Amino acid sequence: QVQLVESGGGLVQPGGSLRLSCAASGRTFSDVNMGWFRQAPGKGREFVAISGYRGTSLYSDSANGRFTISKDNATNTLDLQMNNLKPEDTAIYYCDVLQYWGKGALVTVSS
Repeated sequence: QVQLVESGGGLVQPGGSLRLSCAASGRTFSDVNMGWFRQAPGKGREFVAISGYRGTSLYSDSANGRFTISKDNATNTLDLQMNNLKPEDTAIYYCDVLQYWGKGALVTVSS
């Protein structure tokens, strides 16, 4: 059974940086896509970034240029480096693989 555990959330000031990490277990992940989604207060879950199993990455318009997704097949981890954070990035961030979800990591961007 796939299990995903996110970590690295917290409170950061606008313009700051955070790095989220997702520890995955239950199978090998080198042959699947893995991604990050987020859900802001009062809003639906939205796509942030995906790391494709062929090595390509895709970002939402809001994440492009500020966030970097990276996948380590040796350790089964998926990271999301977030720079130049904005208040509108405040959300719970979820790791996703094969339609399994972690419990999420809360990111709050506020001065």
